[in-house]
Amino acid sequence: MAVNQRRGQRTGGMLDRYFRLSDHDTTVGRELIAGLTTFLAMGYILFVNPQILGEAGMDREAVFVATGLAAALSTLVMGLWARYPIALAPGMGVNAFFAFTVVLGFGIPWQTALAGTLVSGFLIFVLVLTGLREAIINAIPMQLKLATGAGIGAFIAFVGLRNAEIVVADDSTFVALGDLGRAETVLALFGLVATALLLVKGVRGAVFYGMVLTGLVGVVLGVIEPPSGVVAGVPSLAPTFGQAITSLPDLFVGEMLVVIFTMMFVDFFDTSGTLIAIAGQAGLLRDGKLPRARAAFVSDSVAAMGGAVLGTSTTTAYVESSAGVAAGGRTGLTSVATSVLFLLALFFSPLLGVVTPAVTAPALIIVGVLMARGLGEVDWSKIEYAIPVFLTVIAMPLTYSVATGIAVGLFFYPLAMAARGRWREVHPVGYVLFAVVCAYFIWLA
Repeated sequence: MAVNQRRGQRTGGMLDRYFRLSDHDTTVGRELIAGLTTFLAMGYILFVNPQILGEAGMDREAVFVATGLAAALSTLVMGLWARYPIALAPGMGVNAFFAFTVVLGFGIPWQTALAGTLVSGFLIFVLVLTGLREAIINAIPMQLKLATGAGIGAFIAFVGLRNAEIVVADDSTFVALGDLGRAETVLALFGLVATALLLVKGVRGAVFYGMVLTGLVGVVLGVIEPPSGVVAGVPSLAPTFGQAITSLPDLFVGEMLVVIFTMMFVDFFDTSGTLIAIAGQAGLLRDGKLPRARAAFVSDSVAAMGGAVLGTSTTTAYVESSAGVAAGGRTGLTSVATSVLFLLALFFSPLLGVVTPAVTAPALIIVGVLMARGLGEVDWSKIEYAIPVFLTVIAMPLTYSVATGIAVGLFFYPLAMAARGRWREVHPVGYVLFAVVCAYFIWLA
């Protein structure tokens, strides 16, 4: 017993030194709970991504495996190398662009679309190696970085409200209050109240415990079906694996230039915004800058390339990582735990059926509240800050796109500063970004 205790102490010491747990005022247990919380908050992608890409004619079972492997491997790289509590997986939004615009809209085969995803990831990788990506991120003013964090919070809160059908579509008003008598919505509201009370009471890991409690109540009341089994076999990856590489010669079609540019733009700003927002939420930014930024950005671009080879749309940093940060995650050990759970999920997929939108929605809404705190640091007395900040925040949920919200802010910020006579205070890169987002909006049109 003494020998096992010494081994445990050595293991804990190694983890502490590598991940600097003590420096971040966290523990192994807290990091593992945070990793589980992140996984539970984003585990839905294992089922949603195959459904969306399946519409493009891809094998759903192969996409399920590709999604899990892409998430596990890319998150592991982020955790071990960049050492951030940020998980990655095939991104929502860009997968819909992949399936419905590129494949079904342009008529491009999904194999060629995967090749485009691979190329866009490689081009971003080049930008990282040249230092351009880090320079661009550092050139974004602090006011817009604060707006990005708060905007992502509003975005994921809206996702939670929508998933729980607390907010629903409406032909007259676009959105409206949903049916509060619907069983799943009532369960989500229960989870929201329970999680909020746990947070107010100062319970560490309140977001995670709120999800567990909501899931248990849902099963007991029959709102959520108990899992049909525990272990399931892992399907074959063969139908999608390597198709991106073999289809590279087919890239030379007119629309692919637009496709690759759009994938690059969305991945560049979506991931950048998420990294800044999550790092800010965790208190990891230093003078408004992201430490170890190159390692984080390389992890992201390699994830995009690796995911394409496995057989899925762009793999990117996930805003749901904020749920793990809210549960206490501060280091890469959180990501390592999430990565392991994604691998295990390939074998225990029936258990994930318990983690329904009604269970994850309360966590997303509460995390949105936590991420809105950055707005308190915005200098609202200066209208040249207030306009781009507000438009950045409001655009993210209303356009259902982090990248679009960031683009709106980058468009209005230099205009407002120039109109105020402060154009010299805008970093030269800011004007370059202004031109880029103008081109982006023209391309979208």
